[in-house]
Formats: sequence, C-alpha cells, structure tokens
Amino acid sequence: MKKILIVSAHPDPRSLNSALTTFAADHLREAGHDVRISDLYAMKWKPTVDADDYPDHTPDHRLHVMAASEQATLGGRLTPDVAAEQEKIRWSDAVVLQFPMWWFSAPAILKGWIDRVFTSGFAYGLQVPPPYAESALTGRRALLSVTLGARETSFSDRGIHGRLTDVLHPLQHGLFCFTGMTPLEPFAVYDANELPEDRFQAARQAYARRLDTLFTADPVPFRSLTGGDYDRAMRLLPGRERPGTTGLDLHVR
Repeated sequence: MKKILIVSAHPDPRSLNSALTTFAADHLREAGHDVRISDLYAMKWKPTVDADDYPDHTPDHRLHVMAASEQATLGGRLTPDVAAEQEKIRWSDAVVLQFPMWWFSAPAILKGWIDRVFTSGFAYGLQVPPPYAESALTGRRALLSVTLGARETSFSDRGIHGRLTDVLHPLQHGLFCFTGMTPLEPFAVYDANELPEDRFQAARQAYARRLDTLFTADPVPFRSLTGGDYDRAMRLLPGRERPGTTGLDLHVR
C-alpha cells in the first residue's frame, strides 16, 4: 500500500477536473492505496502569502518572506492550514496535482497553495539539503494531471503554444525537481472544453493506466545539481549535452 495526496484545483464540483480527481481517488483506493484529497476550492484555500501567515511577524519590520517562513517553519509557528498541508505531503509517497491550464499556468489558487505550503525550512533553504538533488522532499513521486481547452497539436514542437513539456517546466523542474521530488511525464486531456462521453471514457482508461504505473514508470530524467554536470555558478558544463540540444532540454539527461 502506498499513500497518495491529490491536490485538486477547480471551482465546480461538476467539472472534468473534479471528475478526474474522484476517478483517481477511487481507482487508487481500489488498488489498495491510501488516498487523501485537498480540494482547494472546497477548502476555501487562502491563495496569497502575506504577514498573516507568520504570527511572529511584527508590522514595524519589513516582511522578508523567505526568512519569515523559515522561522515559522522551524519554530512550529505556521498557520494551521499550512501546517496541515505540509503534514499531508510528509505523509505521502506520491503527490498528484489536478488542474485546468489557465493562461498557460495553474489556477491562482493552486499557485497560492504552492507559495504558502512550500516554505523555506520545509521544501528549500539552508536548513534542508540543496535543490535539484536528494533534497527536502526526496522519495515522493509527483504527477501533473492537467486539462487543456486547446488541441494537442497546438502544444507540440511546432505548435503555436509551444511544447507542453516547456509550458509545464516551472512545475516539473522548478517545483518538483527543485525540492527533490520525482516528476513523472504529465497526464493531459486536450480539447477538454467539450468532451463527449466516448472521449471521457477513453480519458479515464488512459488515466487509469498512468495511475497503475505511478510507482513504476520511469521519471523525467532531469539532471542533478550534484551529479557533476554543473559548475559552481550552476551552469551546465560544456559538452554534457547531445549536439544540437538547446533551451530547457539542456537540463534533461
């Protein structure tokens, strides 16, 4: 049995994203796993970082978020909602983020969950191992399950929106890989604004296959910061990439 946290970010419980969240939870539980769900809209999640997140902060001092979050984290002084979500992540063997792509990114409420929950001293910072390596949250698998209104071809190598791999890089590399989690290839449902029953059933079947390999599929082979590929300035050393490789692909082995 494994423990999986699903973080869902859609305002309507009748939405495709909510249906995929319910389906994933049911499918994983039927396989014998333990599943918890953080439905951010149902929780009325506060999406903004501010001084209220840090009870020890005094208004006569500037708010330095990294320092304040580290002090609150290490001192056990985080707000109860943030502390509860951190405990869910510590509990988990895998984290699934379920969301619609809005303006080429995650909904603000999910970004706010990341901003508030992944504090210094918990997910990064001087008190935890270095990033892009065996870091703070190592040992947890991470899957993005995203719905998109556009067609798949528009998110291809020659598509006008760019490759989905590049659009999701801030989450795959900048969140998961940075904190030591193991990112998997994302699961995507395209043309999601109008999804007839036959395509919904096909999407469910495809998602079931991905969930069945949540702990066995090969991860995205991002380079480790401590693997000898980067110099002290965190730049990839010359000659480490295949000839002709450019852009974000430089950081994939």
